[in-house]
Amino acid sequence: MIQAVRSSFFHLFQVVTVIPYALACILWWPLPRPTRYRLTVGWPRMVIWGARAFCGVRHRLEGWQNLPNGPAILLSKHQSTWETMYLASRMPRELCFVFKHELLYVPFFGWGIGLLDMIHIDRKKGADAFESVVAQGTRKLAEGRWIIMFPEGTRTAVGGQGRYKTGGSRLATRTDSPVVPIAVNSGECWPRRAFVLRPGMITVSIGPLIETKNKTPEQINREVESWIEAEMRRLSPHAYTPSASNGIGPLNREGESA
Repeated sequence: MIQAVRSSFFHLFQVVTVIPYALACILWWPLPRPTRYRLTVGWPRMVIWGARAFCGVRHRLEGWQNLPNGPAILLSKHQSTWETMYLASRMPRELCFVFKHELLYVPFFGWGIGLLDMIHIDRKKGADAFESVVAQGTRKLAEGRWIIMFPEGTRTAVGGQGRYKTGGSRLATRTDSPVVPIAVNSGECWPRRAFVLRPGMITVSIGPLIETKNKTPEQINREVESWIEAEMRRLSPHAYTPSASNGIGPLNREGESA
């Protein structure tokens, strides 16, 4: 009951802060994009703070030293809204999310991200949509920005695993960019589609850089999946017991059932 009340205050905090922040984003649109970005990610930073202050959601970061000093495509596990806020506000370079263009029409939130010149696509265009991602992504990387994608495509439940799609790996090969895998167990505290947040510690683990030269997208995708899923079993071992994963035991570092 107490946690439900705290979560209610947290969600109210998001609502009452996003509206003035979105209006501020519109007012400072004439500023240079890097300045707009730094100002805009102030709201995600507030959300991360609010989750801790109201609901006891703490966090820690591992593997910071694995981030490159150059172009990169970040491929992350996706369990919650939390990591979209955290990664945007914490990474040392501007992040470009790849998202469907319909989000631009969401009041306040969509207006804010629309002014940051990220990568939005029309999925109805099929193969042409990916070519648009390549064209936009090439420009963003040349500007010194990083591209972030969630290879499973959507949020997964704690202990769950979706099919890893090759879009991020294909983009990496087309742009000659290395890949950074990221594991995060945010669903432990902020489950998908859940109203009540749980107190606890979220760990964001940044994996070693994966070079993409002379590799196929499928090879890169397997390396990304293997590292992330093995790391998830380290971060949340209780969620990957045989009983919790339909008889499939924890994976070793090569992604094989132990």
